[in-house]
Amino acid sequence: MSRLPVFVSKGQSRNPVKRELEQSVATQLAEHPQLDVIRIPNLYDLNSESESLQTLQALDDDFVIITWLYDRSTHWILDRNTVSGQVGEIQLIIEGEDDDLEDELEPEDEQDRVIDSREIPDRRIYSLSFSASDRAEDFVDEVIRISKTSPLMDWIQGEPDQQHLQRFLEPTNNTALDSNGSLPIVGQPGVTEVEDPSSRRWYPVIDYSRCTNCMECIDFCLFGVYGVDRIDTILVEDADNCRKGCPACSRVCPENAIVFPQHKSPAIAGAAVDSGGLKIDLSLLFGAPDAQDVAARERDEQLMLAGRPPAQHEAVEDTEMVEINMERRQPVNAPVHSDPLDSLIDDLDQLNL
Repeated sequence: MSRLPVFVSKGQSRNPVKRELEQSVATQLAEHPQLDVIRIPNLYDLNSESESLQTLQALDDDFVIITWLYDRSTHWILDRNTVSGQVGEIQLIIEGEDDDLEDELEPEDEQDRVIDSREIPDRRIYSLSFSASDRAEDFVDEVIRISKTSPLMDWIQGEPDQQHLQRFLEPTNNTALDSNGSLPIVGQPGVTEVEDPSSRRWYPVIDYSRCTNCMECIDFCLFGVYGVDRIDTILVEDADNCRKGCPACSRVCPENAIVFPQHKSPAIAGAAVDSGGLKIDLSLLFGAPDAQDVAARERDEQLMLAGRPPAQHEAVEDTEMVEINMERRQPVNAPVHSDPLDSLIDDLDQLNL
């Protein structure tokens, strides 16, 4: 591979303004000889058999992907599909996210995160969001900047390091390769269009840079969405069991590690978040339901739509109701009330103002 791949992922919306931006970005990027430009369907909607995902899985070096999702969502959707790598540094970000970015990348506490036990390939994945600008030129400028700073350019310019050389020489058995051992949709002139069949999907994506493997999600969800791998790490086992439109499990996650990329709320959809400090929803102080109550109600609504009783009760002989005793995977510790805002309110009460 001698050029930097750039994947342009179409959005779910048919808005002509959005379609025009996608097309314009792809067309302008294709004018630069150091780039391979591939348009693919919505990344979130792709299944494991799609040519788009198989091509992404076959890549060993840096690449750029542009979607209508938050960058955080894009990165962990790729990771869910075994396309992993270091988060490439970008400068074109959604307005307002720069204040949260440092907190998002470096959680304040000392808890062990799932990502700490995983080996992440040294290559860079640069994820851009179409929501960052309505000008195609901004995306072109950013991708060109990335292409000049990516370690892949050392290979292109004739100075490969040993790691890049080894990747290039080692064969792979990935099904995306053709009989000649190359990627058929990479390296084509102009814009390569990939028409994978897809339909709108709805499922959670786990951000392992925040996840502490507490198992709250698997204890809460009653639809068989979550499971564990051979070393008892939480994962989304059956994505299509998820109930469309239900984000309840994300509300009970104490680390904001569960993302629903198509949700209307930025915090649930994958916007940069702060795990600590005083960034709170003030509506919670003035009578709005607690997030746990909202989540339980959302889950119970979905259970009833599926023809099942609410979680806290189970019907017996159509009339009698008994409590369900659900076995938890993790012990429940008593909550520690150390919220700085609570302390501040207590101090104000003592002043008798």
